[in-house]
Amino acid sequence: MDSISPGMLGCEWIIDAYGCDPDRLRDLEVMIGLCETIVEQLELHVVGKPVWHQFPGHAGVTGLYLLSESHLACHTYPEVRVATLNLYCCRWIHERPWNELLSEILGASHCDVVSLTRGRNANLNSSPSKESDR
Repeated sequence: MDSISPGMLGCEWIIDAYGCDPDRLRDLEVMIGLCETIVEQLELHVVGKPVWHQFPGHAGVTGLYLLSESHLACHTYPEVRVATLNLYCCRWIHERPWNELLSEILGASHCDVVSLTRGRNANLNSSPSKESDR
């Protein structure tokens, strides 16, 4: 993995997967498997235990991984066949085959993927101002 560029604090991926199999979105083990695959493929480092919540009835699940690189969050909405993921990382992550991964694991028909550069105007060589001292 490449490191971040000077003046940049990290990258964030926002992924919305549509047309997913509702049964997979309700299945806690499927969703844990998806997040574990992402962590493994990107060589991320989990801090502590991931936290998961399965909503009652036919509702979905929510998961959160605290990473030494930042975080990975996942939320599913079986009633509308959607999964949303958010990955924030303090190192650069090149374009990923999110569509392929989410199609394979969740049966997604398509994905909207947004990649953001975070802190792009940060001056990593400057000292903090009084306003930012906390």
